[in-house]
Amino acid sequence: MTAAVLPLARSGAPAVTASAYGLSTGQKIAFLVMIAFIAVAPLGLYPLFVMKVMCFALFACAFGLLIGFTGLLSFGHAAFFGMGAYIAGWTAKSLGLTPELAVLAAGLTGAVLGLLFGLVAIRRAGLQFAMITLALSQLVYFACVQAPFTHGEDGLQDIPRGSVFGLIPLASDTATYIFVAAVFVIGFLVIARIVHSPFGQILKSIRENEARAISLGVETDRYKLAAFVLSAAIAGVAGGTKAIAFGFATLVDVHFVASGEVVLMTLLGGISTLFGPVVGAVIIESLVHFLSRQGSWATVAQGLLFILCVLAFRKGVIGTLAARLKSRL
Repeated sequence: MTAAVLPLARSGAPAVTASAYGLSTGQKIAFLVMIAFIAVAPLGLYPLFVMKVMCFALFACAFGLLIGFTGLLSFGHAAFFGMGAYIAGWTAKSLGLTPELAVLAAGLTGAVLGLLFGLVAIRRAGLQFAMITLALSQLVYFACVQAPFTHGEDGLQDIPRGSVFGLIPLASDTATYIFVAAVFVIGFLVIARIVHSPFGQILKSIRENEARAISLGVETDRYKLAAFVLSAAIAGVAGGTKAIAFGFATLVDVHFVASGEVVLMTLLGGISTLFGPVVGAVIIESLVHFLSRQGSWATVAQGLLFILCVLAFRKGVIGTLAARLKSRL
């Protein structure tokens, strides 16, 4: 990896310095604001709603790592999220695994699926890559319809929350909220670490100009496959955390509509930004939650919001705000 970074640095690509390993000052402030919001949110909002937002925010961040920092558009990320939910639920219910082990099993499942998907799709790019991931995701969906352990359309119900490390029970919503928040923050920091590492700098160079990266000796397919597997693993963790927190996993989690929603979250919040997917998840899940009684109007509102974003916030909410702040400084 080091050998690959050096020619990139010499050629004018972003050099990897000590500051590249952490968040910038603005990002640190945004991170502290996010932590403060997570801490006080249960005081005014329904804890289960905030837990759902955090699960989908981590899912969106995982997807953002792939599309925003590697330049790969996947239409099949629901496969990793949904299978992570099923595996976490099944291992917790049938094998008696503790929550943290069930979530790790979900992440491992996502990584294995991501490796299989990547080996098939990674040599393609653009729309071809997106369509291959969608097709593979649909195969996973139909497998989940038929697999006995998923219980088909009934879903996997009554998943026990268990006790973290076998010591801290998650019977109460407060304890579960802390667990979900911890998983989300750790996952977010892992993604931030990846983005600001030498590996992340190479991913950005591939996104900007893959042909140039290849000419400098970078094995781009290998790096894209690694990014795909990491993204899939974190998506699996997000799905597993959701299953443990809510006690069920259904076909909705693995359906292609979930893949479309995570694309919308990332685009709405801002591609190539760390906090954009989080903001996008908050907006979309808030619309779904508060307009759920209005039936199809929630979907209409999402469509109108996306149109507004395309017209007024072409870089997404966070991307546009960051660009305007930068221009004023």
